[in-house]
Amino acid sequence: MADRTRLSVIVTTYNNDRTLRACLESVRWADEIVVLDSLSSDDTLVIARSYNACIKQHPFMGYGPQKQMALELTSNDWVLLLDADEALSPGLQNEVRRLLQDGPLVDGYEIPRQEQLFWRMCHPATRMNHFLRLFDKRRGGIDDMPIHAAPKVQGRIGRLKSLLYHFGETDVHAKVEKINAYSTGLVKEKLKKERWGIPLIMIFYPPFFFLRSYFFKRNFLNGWAGFINSVVAAFYVFLKYAKLYEHDQFAKHGTRLFPEGAPPVPAARQD
Repeated sequence: MADRTRLSVIVTTYNNDRTLRACLESVRWADEIVVLDSLSSDDTLVIARSYNACIKQHPFMGYGPQKQMALELTSNDWVLLLDADEALSPGLQNEVRRLLQDGPLVDGYEIPRQEQLFWRMCHPATRMNHFLRLFDKRRGGIDDMPIHAAPKVQGRIGRLKSLLYHFGETDVHAKVEKINAYSTGLVKEKLKKERWGIPLIMIFYPPFFFLRSYFFKRNFLNGWAGFINSVVAAFYVFLKYAKLYEHDQFAKHGTRLFPEGAPPVPAARQD
């Protein structure tokens, strides 16, 4: 019988003491846990130490560079990438351990993620997104996207069946704060690409996105939580293009549309 494939888990953190314990408890059986922390001021590091994690600290460099740095700290070829507000379900723990025991058959695995929707977890029949999280680091690394950084693997990709829990959407306030930050962070990335018809996109794309989320992704199964989530998701795609349009208008007009002597207008944010 071949030796079991050894596994490193990487988690990037910043003030995550609310969720980190559940995250690390779900992978305490891994051969190595690497926590790269962005100078937390809460009990994040206390929790990480209690799980014998390899802890390093570095100021936040952006999601992609931070996760790539954590990846480079690992000592095993196979890596499981987690956010601090995620945890493996019992079924996923068993599935990953069996896979490691038998030996991976492909170069990376996508995992279905079950989301917290404010006061509930989403219905199991909701159409879930799959994320590449378990992979052979010899076949790739983390991309440099400013927000939704993820592994990119050159090779064959499989899918696991069991669920990854995500406890990120704690309430509507947190959701709106997140999409406001994310949409601002994506402006700089979108400025690099050819773009046209932004007003039309703002008019037609958000309603389409709502319908896709509520009906095609079956968020209607989640009651009012699903309705609220779909509305906020549609607002998110609106914000991305509204902020891009705003940037273009500042660049085009400067202060010409303000009264003479008005206070200087702020520069359009791209961070």
